[in-house]
Amino acid sequence: MKKHNLYIAFLFIVFSGVFNTNAQGEHTDNKDIISLIEKKRAYNKNNGTGYRIQLYNGQERQARSLRNRFQIEYPGIYTKLTYKAPEWKIQVGNYKTRLHADRALNKIREKFSGAIVVPM
Repeated sequence: MKKHNLYIAFLFIVFSGVFNTNAQGEHTDNKDIISLIEKKRAYNKNNGTGYRIQLYNGQERQARSLRNRFQIEYPGIYTKLTYKAPEWKIQVGNYKTRLHADRALNKIREKFSGAIVVPM
């Protein structure tokens, strides 16, 4: 009798697992999910997640002069000067991956030794 109950329980578990797996596969074509994924991709494209290289974090006068020097040395690379109390920050570039940011950092560190990679 115990073997019979054990056998029935085993079959029940196997069949419920198979039906549960098939039920999950049917919902992959849901238009709402596809719409949300497209919205997320558009948001990431516009607002972006990625990395920048931070050149300096400190006083305003030094930050502005360092930014001007960077723009002369590397024309065409995006620079951003921001103020978050009590310090000014210079961040440069827009890199999608850490690998791209690290490659650029190696070149920039030749002239700006205190540069670091930071997330956006």
